[in-house]
Amino acid sequence: MEPAGHSDSYDPNLMERLLFKVAKKWVAGHSADEAIAAAKDANAKGMAAILNFLGEETSKQDEVESIVDEYLSVIERIGAEKIRGCVSVKPTQLGLAIDYEMCLANYRRLAARASELGQFMWIDMESVKFTEDTIAIYLELFKRHKMIGVAMQSYLRRSASDLLHVLENGGMVRLVKGAYHEPEEHAFQTRDEVDANYSKLMKMLHESANFFAVATHDSKLIDEAISFSNGSQFEFQLLMGIRDELKRDLVEKGFSVSEYIPYGAQWLPYSVRRLRERKRNLLLLARSLVQD
Repeated sequence: MEPAGHSDSYDPNLMERLLFKVAKKWVAGHSADEAIAAAKDANAKGMAAILNFLGEETSKQDEVESIVDEYLSVIERIGAEKIRGCVSVKPTQLGLAIDYEMCLANYRRLAARASELGQFMWIDMESVKFTEDTIAIYLELFKRHKMIGVAMQSYLRRSASDLLHVLENGGMVRLVKGAYHEPEEHAFQTRDEVDANYSKLMKMLHESANFFAVATHDSKLIDEAISFSNGSQFEFQLLMGIRDELKRDLVEKGFSVSEYIPYGAQWLPYSVRRLRERKRNLLLLARSLVQD
């Protein structure tokens, strides 16, 4: 018999609340209001804000339309509330997993409104199966809208070729390491290989005349960027809730810094990636569970 008061039932709502308590470190919240508040806080600390409504691989057209409306609303609020910032949008949020032309048309809507309001826009990069189409969409958009950039991942073997192609067309790139699990045929598997390719791609960016973003929390790579920063137009981009002391240091040294601020109901997959990336994040989760 079970002792009185004992239950081995699993409470998913409690677990979700505990996880979200930790996720709030790097996710603004569920709503656009919370994201806008986080953006204003970033501005007050000398940083620009990059807002991302969480979610990916959307498979239903009505959900895609809802996401487009969400981004249009956020773009309007950035302008109306005089926030120094922009949005960053995943292609599969706008229908790339459904139809290429649908995705391109939706990006055109967002890019047109952002341009009208004088705002930049970033295109996020997802898993390798979408890389080719994402770059094609970016270059098509860039023909008409020059204030737009695309992310590239240093763990992909193809990225040097992709970067050269984008730079030849005058495009702008956010350089990241990459957070998806990809097979060896497509991606470098060791940290040393990924870092070495990041360094190689960053040098290509520095040698170009194009604006770009260094999006990493790796001190070694950040120091490398600083060491040959003279004459280059670039900014550092760091995730909300991670290495805040580094952000302050870079701002104090006069570098341009943007904080990437995600929000929305789809916070769990994003948070799992954050937990996998850093042991310190796992310790934060454990501490919160014990305290509760």
